[in-house]
Amino acid sequence: MSNAVYLVSCVAQKADRRRRAADLYQSDWFKKARAYVESTGCRWFILSAEHGLLRPSSRIDPYDTTLSVLGARGRRAWGERVATQIDKALGRRFAGELIFLAGRHYRTPLLDYAADRARVPMEGLGIGQQKAWLAARIAEAREQAARAAQLDLFEDWPRSDVGV
Repeated sequence: MSNAVYLVSCVAQKADRRRRAADLYQSDWFKKARAYVESTGCRWFILSAEHGLLRPSSRIDPYDTTLSVLGARGRRAWGERVATQIDKALGRRFAGELIFLAGRHYRTPLLDYAADRARVPMEGLGIGQQKAWLAARIAEAREQAARAAQLDLFEDWPRSDVGV
């Protein structure tokens, strides 16, 4: 596990009732992003237009707020709020990488805050390309897990002929 934290944007498609934030968002893109970040073993949070920074375990109701309707001033205020929430969640001295799986409306208000520690691995990719990128990373993680499981099985074999 690295010292990175993933920031995944919320999506419009939501469940119809209160749920854990990780389970509220229903789009294929979000489900792939969630599967990918969970496969990394790193901490992750959701960037919510309504709530700011959300822990995946936070229980919330569906909402209709989007950053696109807030305008530049509203997005700046949202970014300041989220930066404060990140400092509170991670500590002001957190120096790890912030990896954005989020569109520009969610990234831009935080770029000054994140500055030299921000990474945007899917920058410039269309939604279909992003889903393909995420699917490829998920497949790689599953292959690594399968190889690790095979090694664990091999390690458990009896070693009567080895003299151990």
